[in-house]
Amino acid sequence: MGFFDSLKKAVSGNTQTANTIDIIAPLSGEIIAIEDVPDVVFAEKIVGDGIAIRPTGNKMVAPCDGEIGKIFETNHAFSLESADGIELFVHFGIDTVELKGEGFTRVAQEGQKVKAGDTIIEFDLALLTEKAKSILTPVVISNMDEIKELQKMSGTVEVASDPVLKIVK
Repeated sequence: MGFFDSLKKAVSGNTQTANTIDIIAPLSGEIIAIEDVPDVVFAEKIVGDGIAIRPTGNKMVAPCDGEIGKIFETNHAFSLESADGIELFVHFGIDTVELKGEGFTRVAQEGQKVKAGDTIIEFDLALLTEKAKSILTPVVISNMDEIKELQKMSGTVEVASDPVLKIVK
């Protein structure tokens, strides 16, 4: 690392050890505490910690740059590994697997490299609001053992622009 790189890091306050990573909203809506999701697997953070969003839009996007790991056959959930090694899991609603894919359209593919904001799944919010047990959508970090600090945002967020989580790895 050169002198100017060192100087830039010193001035900006960024260090190798405290790199903050923003996870942007994978869908528009209102942030809800993960503990308030009506499913014990998410509420008790069994799959990881994070937030949930009460959606208002019609698409789920990549919350950061990375590679899509798994898109469930029913297109209601996906996993993504960020370029920084953060494993994210976005799961639309509760018990939505029972809809067998109804209301969801896959746009991206497993193994695809994506940029933050790239559409992964589109959905029919009106249909899902009517048919799903809950539309609260958990956004969780599944490799919390590698995370030093997790800051959760609150309020209303816009898809592909507002941060929902800030992570120090």
